[in-house]
Amino acid sequence: MKQSLQLKISQSLTMTPQLQQAIKLLQLSSLDLQSEIQEILDSNPLLEGESAEDNITVDTEALNLNNEKNDSVSAEESDTSDRISDDKISSEMATDSQWEDWGYVSQGPTSTHNIDDSNSYDYQGETSESLRDQIQWQIEMMNLSDVDKTIATILIDAIDERGYVQTSLEDVVEMFQDEYEGADNENPEESQVELDEVHAILHLLQSFEPAGIAARDLQECLLIQLRRLEAQSPAHELAEAVIHDQFEHLSSRNYRQIMRNMGINEAQLKAAVDIIQSLDPRPGNQLNQNTAQYITPDVFVTKDSKGIWCVELNGGCTPKLKINSDYASLIKRADNSADNVYLKNNLQDAKWFIKSLQSRNETLLKVASCIVEKQVGFLEYGEEAMKPLVLNDIAEEVEMHESTISRVTTQKFMHTPRGIFELKYFFSSHVGTTSGGECSSTAIRAVIKKLISAENQAKPLSDSKLANLLKEQGIKVARRTVAKYREAMSIPPSNERKKLI
Repeated sequence: MKQSLQLKISQSLTMTPQLQQAIKLLQLSSLDLQSEIQEILDSNPLLEGESAEDNITVDTEALNLNNEKNDSVSAEESDTSDRISDDKISSEMATDSQWEDWGYVSQGPTSTHNIDDSNSYDYQGETSESLRDQIQWQIEMMNLSDVDKTIATILIDAIDERGYVQTSLEDVVEMFQDEYEGADNENPEESQVELDEVHAILHLLQSFEPAGIAARDLQECLLIQLRRLEAQSPAHELAEAVIHDQFEHLSSRNYRQIMRNMGINEAQLKAAVDIIQSLDPRPGNQLNQNTAQYITPDVFVTKDSKGIWCVELNGGCTPKLKINSDYASLIKRADNSADNVYLKNNLQDAKWFIKSLQSRNETLLKVASCIVEKQVGFLEYGEEAMKPLVLNDIAEEVEMHESTISRVTTQKFMHTPRGIFELKYFFSSHVGTTSGGECSSTAIRAVIKKLISAENQAKPLSDSKLANLLKEQGIKVARRTVAKYREAMSIPPSNERKKLI
């Protein structure tokens, strides 16, 4: 094949850096956006945020007035101010020079330590210990030998996040022997550990807080907690007997078989079951509580006096940015020096960033307003009035691409009178109705939850029965669809919802 050179003219779409930046800002959450803005502010001297110097000046003047009122009335203002400053400096120097006695300074009238300064320490952040660390700390408080501490450490390492020991005692003996094998011990007998000794250390761990920790299964966990309850009654003794002897039937909620096997009536069994249900099946979660994650809404939805739903952006999520006039005034149009080129480039980047940020806010407000317009029924009446909605519906309404709507609604939250919801929450698939219309899957889940909450707990509704009840209301769903929605709401099946009345 002969090679040749040809000229060809074509058009193609190129992702410019400015377009890439706008797309990136569009899909960021409010927290990530604040980090991105701070990063840009630190790197671009032509960009600055709103200053709070005026507020600081006002507060300082008010503070000076308060200090002047507390001084002697007969002294002049200038002398008083100088004396306050000198006293403050000398007080701080005295505190620094006597640092070792700082914690023992008297709080009486002659003390140089200011009481108000006791709460002025900077926040150092939350510190949280793991489950292993807290159990290990309780071990260190005990007077144990090195061998017992080693056994306890092996058992602690085998405890999962629920608080259960995930290894057998025989394996602990083998692990202990493997750890001491080959070691140069003066006492070879220390490497020989009996099973009873490991069992004794396990019982010691089970006496720690929280109650039920270091259990090997759920049955043992419940028994440990039940035996540590202070109030003991016939119902407690019956609950212990039910867990010990009838745990299999208790797990399957076969209450009739338990009553026949133990010769008790329904009232006695209900009192015992109530005590069992008050126990914690996952005691380790008490020490593994994660730090709360607070959500900052991006938009607010309110209803005005005329009954119209209004949407507005949360101004606290995005600080106001502007061009630094001092640096911008240094730019000279005809100057091509390195400093001038640097300022020009940063000025252009600052303008593009402000424009991209403004475009993000306008797009977010437009999409949120369209969602509120489509889901007025939800705002008025709740989840059962939710309408089916997909991304394409909003995309056609606001004349944008579906991918843009997906970016806008990801990790963006809306504050409504019914709570805070992610924008993705308002999108759901639809199911046909007997009248030929459509019903949102969110509304169906709300109806299922309502039916289950009103059911007879002695005879809970099965998935087939729920499907028939929905069909009577004009919603055509299969039994497996009901089961899928029920599992999505973390609602157990009917046999596990059965309770004694």
